[in-house]
Amino acid sequence: MDRQDELGRFLRSRRARLRPEDVGLTAYGERRRVPGLRREELAQLAGVSVTHYTRLEQGRAHHVSAEIVDAIAGALRLTGEERAHLHRLARPARRDGVAAPPLVRPGLRHLLDSLVLTPAVVIGHHTEIVAWNPLINELTGGLDVLPRERRTMSHWLFFGDAARTRMGPTWEAHARRNVAFLRTALGRHPDDERLRGHVAVMRVQSEEFERLWQAHEVHEWVSGDVGELSLRHPDVGTLELSYERVLLPSDPGLSGLTLWTAPPGSPSHSALRRIAERLSAPAP
Repeated sequence: MDRQDELGRFLRSRRARLRPEDVGLTAYGERRRVPGLRREELAQLAGVSVTHYTRLEQGRAHHVSAEIVDAIAGALRLTGEERAHLHRLARPARRDGVAAPPLVRPGLRHLLDSLVLTPAVVIGHHTEIVAWNPLINELTGGLDVLPRERRTMSHWLFFGDAARTRMGPTWEAHARRNVAFLRTALGRHPDDERLRGHVAVMRVQSEEFERLWQAHEVHEWVSGDVGELSLRHPDVGTLELSYERVLLPSDPGLSGLTLWTAPPGSPSHSALRRIAERLSAPAP
């Protein structure tokens, strides 16, 4: 991903989603050739010159100040995640080199194995499935059967039938989050060749991934990132689960630990227990 090109595409995508009436401007009924605000309207709202903003959107501006980035972010009505992404694109930090393949320390593997009633998986910074416990392996239809070079959440979501069959109508939302996370990660680590290669391959091999990539959504994984998950299992039916992500700041290359849970006493919790008991039963 070329950072300047990505900066321009991101700004244009956010500008296109705003209408004049959204920001208190009068359109006077004229027809517009392109959707959204014009560059001069956005520059006026941000309090910067049209020339300065145009150069930024075209990737020709250098050493832009944090104040100007904040002003543009405010005019574009960016979310907190989008604002942080814009700062990383417009004001890149020192290059951090190419990340090494992630490793899982023994203590973390022991933690995974001890979570017998909680499906859990460790994810790398370009969605590698680095380690998992038997319960999540069962619920996903088998992470261990994925070829090592395609053992990522991206591949699980976009290729094959397992994710779509088991997630049903909730697949789209989780696919969008996966793509948004990768865009955010690439903005944070633009020089990571493994990450860039992963995104490039996904964009070429999956039309749906490319469609979602063009939406320019961003999503930051943080500790306490929570959500809902509906999952179908061939033996116990549909499970209604919650997930929570825990960051692993002391583990280079790892984005975090994702845990799936169900409220105690709920049908889904009982279903998890039945699956866990079957997995732990001695072989006949």
